[in-house]
Amino acid sequence: MEDNIDDWPICPLCARPIPPHVPQSLHHLVPKLRGGKGGPVVLLHHICHREIHATLSEAELARNYNTIAALKAHPRLAGFIKWVARRPPEFASKVPGKRRPRGR
Repeated sequence: MEDNIDDWPICPLCARPIPPHVPQSLHHLVPKLRGGKGGPVVLLHHICHREIHATLSEAELARNYNTIAALKAHPRLAGFIKWVARRPPEFASKVPGKRRPRGR
């Protein structure tokens, strides 16, 4: 049953299926340290989750990017989504460390 692509969850960020054998993680729409503990979470490909946190600070996530629609509208994440959407569902790649500017 898990081998059927129709049974795989869909990543709400990139809209690709999430195979059971691919790294995946839960993303708190409001970061836990910013009041989101016990709040809504979404299941994402690990690469998508890493890109969110490489792009935005916890404060930015809590303040302005606490919905999937807002995340998709961020210019850098929109470019990432367009790029990763052309990859197969099992695609995984190293995401470099934090790339957002320091000292905000």
